[in-house]
Amino acid sequence: MLPLILLAAFLTAIVSGVFGMAGGLMLMGALAFLLPVEPALALHGLIQSVANGSRAALLWRFVDGRVLAIYVGGAAAAVAVVVSLAIVLPKAWLFVVLGLTPALAWVPKKRLNLDAARPAHAVACGFLVTGLNVVAGVSGPLLDVFFVRTERDRRAIVATKAATQVISHGVKIVYYGAPLALADPQTSRFLLTTFAACVPLTLLGTWAGGRILHRLDDVRFRDWTKWIVSALGLAYIVRGVVLLAG
Repeated sequence: MLPLILLAAFLTAIVSGVFGMAGGLMLMGALAFLLPVEPALALHGLIQSVANGSRAALLWRFVDGRVLAIYVGGAAAAVAVVVSLAIVLPKAWLFVVLGLTPALAWVPKKRLNLDAARPAHAVACGFLVTGLNVVAGVSGPLLDVFFVRTERDRRAIVATKAATQVISHGVKIVYYGAPLALADPQTSRFLLTTFAACVPLTLLGTWAGGRILHRLDDVRFRDWTKWIVSALGLAYIVRGVVLLAG
């Protein structure tokens, strides 16, 4: 199983380096296919924290501290709701929700009056994005909805989005990882060992994906991203329906 996880981490890092959110979506699906729900979500959070954390660290001067602070307030509210309801989706429903998430990529974002720079919208962003990330594992398409109208430098947008994702993935790690560490130390050790092995492959794949990205034009980039995440979403929905039917 470990070689398959390492291969998935490397390939999805390449895709992530080229198409952004498509890589995280692909990785979550691969991990959910190979592992039970809780370990899959915890490991996904660990791996994605490296990618987002490295971007946030490189661009830390451009992180919008005000937006991030307000986002944390919304994220805290989401944590309170998820913890109080003890939400853990069965694997079949995880695939269904994961498959529906890419539909947000087709939302005409410019027609929505959402802007993460507005305090109320930043709170909503923190609540919804963190909640979706904890429940389904990915929330990139939803996060994009709140930043498309933000009047910030592109570096500030990339840096702030990366910082928010570090927080959301951190919540996911604690929510699923802490109970595993207490109840099943062997699984916890497996996750940490796998994570350590995935880190260099993730960084190498991200670098390779970045080289490919430079060869794409903007039109192909946007079109391919939508169709790739949509194809993944459809595959996940089919997988979820099959599990429900079985």
